[in-house]
Amino acid sequence: MVAPRSSPANPVAASVAERPDPAALLAWYDRHRRALPWRSLPGQVPDPYRVWLSEIMLQQTTVRAVKPYFERFLTLFPAVEALAEAPAEEVMKAWAGLGYYSRARNLHACAKAVVERFGGRFPANEDELRSLPGVGAYTAAAIASIAFDRRAIVVDGNVERVATRLYTVRRPLPGAKPLIRDLVDGLTPDARPGDFAQAMMDLGATICTPKSPACGLCPWRSACQARAEGAPEIYPFKDKKTTGALRRGAAYVAVTQDGLILVRTRPPKGLLGGMTEAPTSAWAADFAEEAPGASAPIRAEWRRLPGVVEHVFTHFPLHLTVYRTDLPAGTAAPEGCRWVPIAGLAGEALPTVMRKVVAHGLEGG
Repeated sequence: MVAPRSSPANPVAASVAERPDPAALLAWYDRHRRALPWRSLPGQVPDPYRVWLSEIMLQQTTVRAVKPYFERFLTLFPAVEALAEAPAEEVMKAWAGLGYYSRARNLHACAKAVVERFGGRFPANEDELRSLPGVGAYTAAAIASIAFDRRAIVVDGNVERVATRLYTVRRPLPGAKPLIRDLVDGLTPDARPGDFAQAMMDLGATICTPKSPACGLCPWRSACQARAEGAPEIYPFKDKKTTGALRRGAAYVAVTQDGLILVRTRPPKGLLGGMTEAPTSAWAADFAEEAPGASAPIRAEWRRLPGVVEHVFTHFPLHLTVYRTDLPAGTAAPEGCRWVPIAGLAGEALPTVMRKVVAHGLEGG
């Protein structure tokens, strides 16, 4: 039998006689586990490379969005050694469109560190895992638990939702994170901790959903205090999210008569580091609408296209005015820029905002 550990004192309003039983959740998981491309089948030994790659990709990204990227990465870089040896620009190209591009830079650095420091084998120890680039507390716990079946406390957004509803945690996130971790620690069994972590994730993703949770199908329905209250949807409580001030700027789409477009590579560090972009001005909250071509990368007759390109980053929204110019074949690229075939843009590491800019610029031609 899988027994829960003793839970810490819990500030909740409702109470139920029954405690959440890890064995019940594991039995549910054995019947209803999701089939995911990075998840090992029952009886198979998990591949730490796949577990690590999926966990990095899934940070602030949905399973649905990650699946094609994960499969593409495995085709291009089937093992950690292949990823470590790949040129940085190839890694960024494969990542383009998935967002949060510092993850891709850290992913590449981490693969190199695993090869150089650990001989191509991921460590099973949480402290050693946390020493790797881009691997924080959550990711280290997830790898240790799922890949190596070590007892670790794995708390993602799905697990937070399940725990706050089980125990009616009214303290808002993110302040409630330490309490939630303690509560999950009290639930996590010594036996099958990796399966338990994935079961908690699956429960949150498929049953204990943000809206209209399917409480009648939940293996912990009798132990859930939010269900007893009759209002599970109000959990988890969250502090009001604030967004940064709107930033604005200009983007320049230069096209030649023989089908080339002007691009450049952003600096390796910082926002969208190492990615490909159509040249832009600085992005600023106090950006003033400029005369056509005022901050353009090349002297030409620029025309302002109608509308703006809108994009939202984690910390601020962005509006870009797009300017377009058409140039003769053979025009020299300015310093720091290069011409690439429009037909070959799919092979460039264009982030989503730049895909919008290019599409707007080409459509407006």
